[in-house]
Amino acid sequence: MLHLDCWDDAYTGLVPQEILDARREDIPARVAFWAEALEDADPVFLAASQDELVGFAGAGMGRDNDVDTDLELKVLYVRASHWGTGVGYALFEEAVGDRAAYLWVLANNMRAIHFYERQGFRLDGTQDEHDEGLHVRMVRAGT
Repeated sequence: MLHLDCWDDAYTGLVPQEILDARREDIPARVAFWAEALEDADPVFLAASQDELVGFAGAGMGRDNDVDTDLELKVLYVRASHWGTGVGYALFEEAVGDRAAYLWVLANNMRAIHFYERQGFRLDGTQDEHDEGLHVRMVRAGT
């Protein structure tokens, strides 16, 4: 449910509502997706507050072969109730730290884009259209 909740928090109003609704309608598929993803070698870092999971992040071998780094930040989500508390930054530090990396973000998700810019990422002009909208790539050299 954490992933679905974070998607709702981050993407309501940014992606078609039917996409968010469809993800909620097929929870067994989401569970199967994460069961398979967690079997991979890439670690997923979790953040908790008292008795609730509030965010997660994961990075690993990149899927793109046209960038100067092979580390991709694949997921970074935090519940809206914890935005601005440092949870996202702490998860980012665990997953990526100061290493060179790249990521994909929705083009209209300015909150996320500004967060990544503060971490040294810059748009590189690469775009990819998906059902949920236009994704843009951001890249950061190692520090």
